[in-house]
Amino acid sequence: QVQLVESGGDSVQAGGSLRLSCAASGYRYYRKCMGWFRQAPGKEREGVAVIDTGDVSTWYADSVKGRFTVSQDNAKNTVYLQMNSLKPEDTAVYYCAADLGACGSWPAETARYKSWGQGTQVTVSS
Repeated sequence: QVQLVESGGDSVQAGGSLRLSCAASGYRYYRKCMGWFRQAPGKEREGVAVIDTGDVSTWYADSVKGRFTVSQDNAKNTVYLQMNSLKPEDTAVYYCAADLGACGSWPAETARYKSWGQGTQVTVSS
């Protein structure tokens, strides 16, 4: 029920930074669970960072903790993923996902998210 549009993917060198954006529209309630996921070739889609737009609680995968920051702009109905100190292993297609309501205890469960963006490519060169 939620339409998502991602942007910001690019090719960068290791150690560089990038900010991804996800604009959401078409949902009934304001509060939602917004997740960032990524998928590299031959790998499973994995959760990267999640934010609950209601209580602003966040979740991060251990691999990105301290380097990535998820945030929101309520006025623009947009969530962001600020990625710093990028590594080649961060290379993947990054997806934005949305689920209505609070995130709860399963922020990284891909099956719970009913709406997905088209994905944006992030490539990190060594």
